[in-house]
Amino acid sequence: MGKKTPLYQSHLDASAKMVDFAGWDMPIHYGSQIAEHELVRAGAGMFDVSHMTVVDVSGDDARIYLRFLLANDIAKLKTQGKALYSCMLNVSGGVVDDLIVYFLNENFYRVVINSATRDKDIAWLNQHAFEYPNLSITERDDVAMIAVQGPNACEKTLSMFGQAEQLQLQSLGRFESAEVGDFFVGRTGYTGEDGFEIMMPNDRAIRYWQQLIESGVKPCGLGARDTLRLEAGMNLYGTDMDATTSPMISGLGWTLAMSDDRDFIGKQALLEEI
Repeated sequence: MGKKTPLYQSHLDASAKMVDFAGWDMPIHYGSQIAEHELVRAGAGMFDVSHMTVVDVSGDDARIYLRFLLANDIAKLKTQGKALYSCMLNVSGGVVDDLIVYFLNENFYRVVINSATRDKDIAWLNQHAFEYPNLSITERDDVAMIAVQGPNACEKTLSMFGQAEQLQLQSLGRFESAEVGDFFVGRTGYTGEDGFEIMMPNDRAIRYWQQLIESGVKPCGLGARDTLRLEAGMNLYGTDMDATTSPMISGLGWTLAMSDDRDFIGKQALLEEI
């Protein structure tokens, strides 16, 4: 038996075809992967992405730790809630994983990493934490995540919140986030469309999922999520890059912050490639 997200029963109730994905029982589609793909391109669809690994990095050393750990530079994040995409490299310049990091304050960052690489990523984070005494690394297995994606995703998502929260979320640009009560909302995604990735307490997920359905948002499976990201030219870890390949040959050179004096894991190997 695989691990189950808080929305597992909702998927069964919707007659989803369930498959094993990195040890999780996840919906691949709800009848037609093609229809779900087209729905996201034309309207709004939603995905259960609660299998993704969410890690909070906090403490006085959080900033310097992440500046050394990541190939992109979190010093670029000047505004609370801003996010960036980065690779995490090994000393040979290979990609340990790709991830999103959200800046909440100078001592608090939220990192979202891939589920298939969860064990090695958590080990990697902890391995490099020993040199930083004022650092806390906390996996947030108490939160679920729903991605609402498509040209109508913002309208549908905002309708779930009160007027004050709607104004707050309307102001978010791409790769920006905000805390709205006990929800964490990022204007990010993995489909090439506009939309939000919404984290919430596990016990709130079913209710919120159902409210989205009632507002006209259709559930979509991981099959459509994969073809959407492929069509949008977005990399998939394990297929487009891995621990043996450099981001420079994986179409990810744009994520490397090489132009300053900052050192980071894998930088020397990358310099030798140039």
